[in-house]
Amino acid sequence: MPTLTADLRYPIGNYEPKPFSIEQKIEWLADIKFLPVILENAILNLDEAQLKTSYRNGGWTVHQLVHHVADSHMNAYIRFKLALTEDNPTIKPYEEKLWAELHDVEKLPVNISITLLHALHARWFEALKYVTDDEWNNRTVFHPEHKKTMRLWYLLGMYAWHGKHHVAHITSLRERMKW
Repeated sequence: MPTLTADLRYPIGNYEPKPFSIEQKIEWLADIKFLPVILENAILNLDEAQLKTSYRNGGWTVHQLVHHVADSHMNAYIRFKLALTEDNPTIKPYEEKLWAELHDVEKLPVNISITLLHALHARWFEALKYVTDDEWNNRTVFHPEHKKTMRLWYLLGMYAWHGKHHVAHITSLRERMKW
């Protein structure tokens, strides 16, 4: 379990890339595989008012966080598939803050995104477990917003962190609120 920090925006700290290793690969792949269960457990037994609570002043609600993870990880899955089938494809950035305000996020219950995440992560993990060590280090995408090429290895770590980051938003809120 990651160590929590006092910064409510980054309760487990910022993403810090790590060098390739088999041990790290196993850990990050497990993070991808098990995120839906961990996120589902983080929101277990929360009522509607609790789901509509922001994890920090000016931050998203728990409800928005859950839908955001689904939105983000759908994009991630596509980015990985592009990287595995094309040479350094340019990925499409998106306005995540605006996505979190769309009607599907506002109107649909979080169980829709939890269900989506279970299916998505099963597909994603299945694709990722066959990526070779060479591909982790040599397959890339180009992110036009950041104007940088990113290796699949970097992205794996970032999305493993991303899931834990948002789970920590929820679990630290629950601890502070004594839910």
